[in-house]
Amino acid sequence: MKYLLLVLALLTATPTFAVQPDEVLPDAALETRARDISQGLRCLVCRNENIDESNAELAKDLRLLVRERLVAGDTNDEVVDYVVDRYGEFVLLKPTLTGANKLLWIAGPVMLILALIIGLTFIQRRGKEPEVADLTEDEEARLARLMND
Repeated sequence: MKYLLLVLALLTATPTFAVQPDEVLPDAALETRARDISQGLRCLVCRNENIDESNAELAKDLRLLVRERLVAGDTNDEVVDYVVDRYGEFVLLKPTLTGANKLLWIAGPVMLILALIIGLTFIQRRGKEPEVADLTEDEEARLARLMND
């Protein structure tokens, strides 16, 4: 009984795909390529799922579009480029390191380094005691009078 429950738990823990049977291509090689491409494309509705895992209508449209382009004879890169041209680079789960994305990729580490420099400078300045100038004769006399009163 324990083993049956374990097997059932393992079977239900496998990832489910939203690809419908009517979407699957008859050519197994093309279907494999479509699945590979779909793993790298983000569902624009769900945002954190690839289009194979999403049940959204837009994800279904993207899956069909990928398969149409593959049947038309496009390479994997051509299909991805076509989808990116149409929907923008946000559709990629792993954005490229080109153009404006370089600024976004570099901004995080640069901000961290700047924060560390500013923090260390603040800590170093805070630890130093301010320099005290010697009192003039007038100041010493006034201090003596105040202390005596």
